[in-house]
Amino acid sequence: MSSHQFDPQRDLRIQRVMHAPKERVWRAWTDPELLQKWWVPAPTVARIERFDPTAGGAFVTQMSDDGENFVPHTDGIFLLVEHESRIAFTNAISSSWHPALPAPMGMTAEITLSSRPEGTDYLAIVRHADPQARAKHEELGFYEGWGAVTEALANLSESL
Repeated sequence: MSSHQFDPQRDLRIQRVMHAPKERVWRAWTDPELLQKWWVPAPTVARIERFDPTAGGAFVTQMSDDGENFVPHTDGIFLLVEHESRIAFTNAISSSWHPALPAPMGMTAEITLSSRPEGTDYLAIVRHADPQARAKHEELGFYEGWGAVTEALANLSESL
């Protein structure tokens, strides 16, 4: 379970059951070759630049609409990595450990995996500094974007 309460004024969340054991969901999340297959909504493609899923490790990705011209996507660090159960990362601190002013907004994401008889309960809570940042993220398509990548993660995990 999450170590912090969900704050509906500042947080957004996606939750679903994935019909794969959490070991497979974890692998899809922590293997860079698998991560790049689902990390951005298709048809956009991701490229993993730096990926060290340990507390304090770098999390740097790029994305491309044409598969050739890549632009920055994620530049942050992992805050917490608990094997096969929880990952937390932020873009408020860059991979070089400098305070960041990420566009379009700073956030901290916590991913929790729990075993269920039918597979894995997947919960992503994305925290924002204030209600305005939360509202902006929702307006920019949080549910569509995070929903699409969660669906892609589920499909990949279920096929491993």
